[in-house]
Amino acid sequence: MQFIKSDTHIKFMARRKLAMILSLSVILISIISISFQGLNLGIDFTGGTLVEVGFEHPVDLPQVRAELANDGFGDATVQHFGTSKDVLVRLASQEEVGSAELSNRAFASLSKVTEGGKAELRRVEFVGPQVGDELTENGGLAMLYALIGILIYVALRFEYRFAVGSVIALIHDVVITIGLFSLFQIEFDLPVLAAVLAVIGYSLNDTIVVYDRIRENFRKMRKGKPSEIVDVSLNQTLSRTIMTSTTTMFVLIALFVFGGQIMHGFALALIFGIVIGTYSSIYVASSAVLMLGISKADLMPVQKEGVELDSEP
Repeated sequence: MQFIKSDTHIKFMARRKLAMILSLSVILISIISISFQGLNLGIDFTGGTLVEVGFEHPVDLPQVRAELANDGFGDATVQHFGTSKDVLVRLASQEEVGSAELSNRAFASLSKVTEGGKAELRRVEFVGPQVGDELTENGGLAMLYALIGILIYVALRFEYRFAVGSVIALIHDVVITIGLFSLFQIEFDLPVLAAVLAVIGYSLNDTIVVYDRIRENFRKMRKGKPSEIVDVSLNQTLSRTIMTSTTTMFVLIALFVFGGQIMHGFALALIFGIVIGTYSSIYVASSAVLMLGISKADLMPVQKEGVELDSEP
């Protein structure tokens, strides 16, 4: 791979202390919000009722939501299921109302949407709180296993300082993304959990690209402090980082705007994650390896014994 020149000369590492203060402040706010305010968990985690209704004619979702809100179901999640004539409604559980009564009330409310047509109750499912507890536990374990696997992978591919730096960056991204959902009380459901796991993969990919260039430049550049070599590496990968983040952001914004209510949380989590992940690959992951004392000697290829003797005639 040839040494690629960069047109930018931004001194990223000169601002790493300011970036560290910013990151620690946002992480602290996120932890406080999660600890005291908690997450606005969806029915996938808390339990609730799912109602599927078929209509004789196509119906508009805003009209369905308005009718449900008038009857006390303002927090209901509504989406089309298959065609514009089929509607799927998710209702949060209520302590004073049973699942059967809740579904009957919701169906009665949905029946008002049709004008001269008929509504058919096709399916009613109840998600118990025990299932929600299992999903919460399994989701947390999934993120923990992902971080452990990443730690092992990066340590084998690069060096242990890079592995620790990548995990620090990923924990940074996950905590802040979840913290934003807690701070603004945005509903946290299974699609959002899947988006958080996707953020881990996206952020790791960006970090690996940066680390690969840092390792290459540490071996090629004979002069320069470690912070200067990291700056050169970040400038060389900056155009790739911006292009990847921008094109992905276009897709996610379109998904957020046109994907319907059910996709809002998923798209929003990925939008948060990409912004935070791009920032962390530049300031958190790269700053972490410098703080851990990376040097040229740590990244030079190991000379195998007997190579020089074998090359002699």
